[in-house]
Amino acid sequence: MAFTSTTSAASLLLERDARRIARHAAAAERAGWLHPAQRALLHRRGWLRMLAPRALGGAEMALPDVVRLEEALARVDGSMGWTVTLCAGAGWFAGFLPPALARRVLATPRVCLAGSGAPTGIAEREGDGWRIDGHWDYASGAPMATHFTFNAILREGGRPLPDDAGQPRVQAFVVPAALVEVQPNWNTIGLRATASHGYRVRDRWIGAGHGFEIDPARAREQGPLYRFPFLAFAFVTLAANVAGMGAHFLELAGECIGRRRHRFGVPGEMLAAVPAVRAALELASAGLATARARLYAALDAAWARVLVDGHVDAATADGLQALSMDWVSAARRAVDSLTPYCGLQAMRADSEINRVWRDFHTASQHALLAPLS
Repeated sequence: MAFTSTTSAASLLLERDARRIARHAAAAERAGWLHPAQRALLHRRGWLRMLAPRALGGAEMALPDVVRLEEALARVDGSMGWTVTLCAGAGWFAGFLPPALARRVLATPRVCLAGSGAPTGIAEREGDGWRIDGHWDYASGAPMATHFTFNAILREGGRPLPDDAGQPRVQAFVVPAALVEVQPNWNTIGLRATASHGYRVRDRWIGAGHGFEIDPARAREQGPLYRFPFLAFAFVTLAANVAGMGAHFLELAGECIGRRRHRFGVPGEMLAAVPAVRAALELASAGLATARARLYAALDAAWARVLVDGHVDAATADGLQALSMDWVSAARRAVDSLTPYCGLQAMRADSEINRVWRDFHTASQHALLAPLS
């Protein structure tokens, strides 16, 4: 069975699919949720199953291909890219679930897993299971989720169960959407069509088999995709989204700047002809391209090694995280350096460039992407 990365970004996202996504992006933002045509497309293409085990009906795509596809989606529409990334990422957890549960979850028609990594719930031991109570924020794709994942602090007799370090033990769980109350509280300036609402599980009992650990050493599936450390996986997929949105902004900024005149220069001089502006455009593009190339070179090399060795060492994982942050930083510098040249058109709430700018600045606020990470 081949898990090598052999496809180009262009073949991963067909031009007609990109056009369909883009056509409905503005309407999706106004509605606060992906357009029905966008949702139909992501299910038809199987993007939410692309990280799920092949043996259970998923695509189990090579990680470098997944990251390139997610970047391409985010470059077309940030909300679409982000929703696919977060929901497909939760689908990756199927490789760590008890096999019977994983089969049931992935057999669900139009399956979609949404969730949160924050440990803001409690799991109280009760019999051969857990009684769950808690609230979690930011479940991208919540309106179409068939299942939700979350982290909860384990307790017994009202006291936290300690982990090996003596800290409260946290475990991941997955439950069907029927046990969850979605709380529509997503109200940000960008990524509005991700509908990343909060959700609550209120005093519900679940069997112990709904818990799982995201650890390559405890993966239930043997493919190389499930040998990748979670943090490295999360960093590269999130960075690809932010960088994709950043690249989209650069494209639109170039068009916007290209239409503007230099008000205080030679009469009739175009703003893009001013040496300082031209240099800013070139620097932004080059910086983003360089960071992108470095990340993909490292990711492709790491994937080649995991195909052979079956694991990713700590130094490689740390390197991927650092290069992901370099890519995000390059995107931040590029967007922020060009925004002042774009004029009020870029601040019109109903303009495409403004939507992309808002999506970018919302996505880049993800907790993992803080500059101190």
